[in-house]
Amino acid sequence: MKARGIRPWLYLLPALVFLGIFMVYPLFDVMVYSVEEGYNSASQTYYGIGGYNYAYVLRDPYFLQALKNTFILVIITVPVSTGIALLISLGLHSIDRFKEFFQTVFFLPYVTNTLAVGLVFMILFKKTPYSDGFMNLLITAVGGTAVDFIDGPYWAKMFVMCFYTVWVVLPFKILILTSALASVDENLYKAARVDGTSRMRIFTRITLPMISPMIFYLVITGFIGAFKAYSDEVAIFGTDLNAAGMNTIVGYVYDMLYGDSGGFPSYAAAAALILFAIVLTITCINLLVRKKAVI
Repeated sequence: MKARGIRPWLYLLPALVFLGIFMVYPLFDVMVYSVEEGYNSASQTYYGIGGYNYAYVLRDPYFLQALKNTFILVIITVPVSTGIALLISLGLHSIDRFKEFFQTVFFLPYVTNTLAVGLVFMILFKKTPYSDGFMNLLITAVGGTAVDFIDGPYWAKMFVMCFYTVWVVLPFKILILTSALASVDENLYKAARVDGTSRMRIFTRITLPMISPMIFYLVITGFIGAFKAYSDEVAIFGTDLNAAGMNTIVGYVYDMLYGDSGGFPSYAAAAALILFAIVLTITCINLLVRKKAVI
């Protein structure tokens, strides 16, 4: 009996050791850094323990700007990308000919390097002395005024960032939702058609409830992924995101560690834990909603 009780833990031991070294210990270390006031990374000394680092970060205009950018990115891109992915998945599910071909086409951006895609977007939107960019050519062709989407007004830069984020996450969401739609029992649709049920009612009463677990999974992972955005913004706006006014929380943490403001691990740790608290809160809210809304 004792051997049977020990054996499962022996199987789990490598994974537990790995998680302890690379997840639990770093999290504990970050918590310690975040409360050490006046920490000096060179001498490994500090002069006190308290909440000053959190107070500094929450008053820092660069962090507040990054927080604003991140929340706008999350609020816009998660529902928009999920909705567009659902529409495309429904379209792919309804066709018979060339279904695999179109699924491959929509999935290709997922295996493309995000930095490369970001550079392409910068070329499409950037206004230079030699060219207004492809998007501005389209705008002026319909009678509009050219806009500098990369170095221009805030709303234009935020539009590019949201557009790019939606583009990058769409393939994965389409793949998941297409698989979910394929798993719905066809007998349910046949029974509904026999009863003369309309397409809209079939969608709201059969399709949507059956794939709702996958939708909530994409919403939760979408929130987490959007809150971790950083490399995409670097590809479009360059490394000095503070100057562009387009930094994110993860970018702020990186800057505090290695950027122009580098050398302040305590501030970086405090910002990282604030981000952790935000993501954890939103994830818990989503899980509570899922228990009530998902079948």
